[in-house]
Amino acid sequence: MDFDFSFAEQTLFKDIQDRIKGYIEGKNLEIQDSCKVEDALAILGKTPYLKLGLDTPDGFGGTSLMGAMETLAALSPSLYLSVEMSTRLFGSLVAMWGSDEQKKQWLAPLMKGQFLGAVALSEDALNVDNDPLKTIGVQNGDFLNITGDKTYVVNGPVADRIAVAGLMNGRLALFIIEHGTDGLVAGEPFSTLGYEGVAISRISLNKCRISMDRVIGPFEDFDALDTLRLWENQILLGASLGLMRAAFESARDYAKTHRSGGKPIIAYQEVAFKLSEMLTLLQTSQLFAYRTAWALETSPKEAQSLMWCAKVFCTEAAEKVSGYSLQILAGSGFISGNPSEIAYRCAKYGQIAGTSTEISRVKIGDAALGYR
Repeated sequence: MDFDFSFAEQTLFKDIQDRIKGYIEGKNLEIQDSCKVEDALAILGKTPYLKLGLDTPDGFGGTSLMGAMETLAALSPSLYLSVEMSTRLFGSLVAMWGSDEQKKQWLAPLMKGQFLGAVALSEDALNVDNDPLKTIGVQNGDFLNITGDKTYVVNGPVADRIAVAGLMNGRLALFIIEHGTDGLVAGEPFSTLGYEGVAISRISLNKCRISMDRVIGPFEDFDALDTLRLWENQILLGASLGLMRAAFESARDYAKTHRSGGKPIIAYQEVAFKLSEMLTLLQTSQLFAYRTAWALETSPKEAQSLMWCAKVFCTEAAEKVSGYSLQILAGSGFISGNPSEIAYRCAKYGQIAGTSTEISRVKIGDAALGYR
């Protein structure tokens, strides 16, 4: 594994940073109804970012994707989550399992930032690891009628297309449903602890009718759900790195400039110790996440257990780092709107979404004992 980013990768990260910083200037994307993802997608579509992991350009790979994810997540957690759940999750399932015609119809415009996607997995709870799917698609000639309810759908109210996981003749399938289709009703966005700029909602499907060419699958088994969770966990890893980076840099810069007792607070040993702990957690998390991204390309069998380990470590480290950052910023950190406060509120989502840290620990134990 190469621990250095190439010139092309570093150029991409800077390009993403410069473009998105320009887009964000003067805006607060971390409040409800503020994040106009379509505009950001059009900007990112002018870079290789949206192609990474889908139709990856030469010279880039899995670690390139993780580096780009970290860059975007550090700038705006809400924008990042909305973009990634569309591009990397919706896009990946089309790229892996879609027909040639489906790829032509959906993947090409997605990589240009021309529409926003969503993936609806969860039903009664935030995870699908232990809960059966109740959403059903019943074929009627060349059409399919879909009935069911989904919750915690990122981009649910605003997505142009939603990939809905359900059952078709008892087998797993993914149904691609266009915004405005009869029988599809998206609820109002939830009021959330973090990622407030993201539209997360329930969706209801009542005999929602689609043509059979909008079905991916059905699959022979339920392994595709594990793969979808793997991709979702990867997105949450990138989010955790970005949150930590933003929180650490905020605390570091504040500690250098804010004075107490006639000297910068970084001169106080307790502050320096907190910064050293934050940097240690951030850099260890980066190594963990980047190794996982590398393994996804080179050793997929090893990558699954690595992903669970990285998910636990990185998401829990994000909460610790952002908490330490708030402690250093003191009153300034307690005021809403600063990067550390935003990171602290967003960090918990990474632990409960995807494969939760509790379930991840069970899976890690099973893998250690050779049960997986």
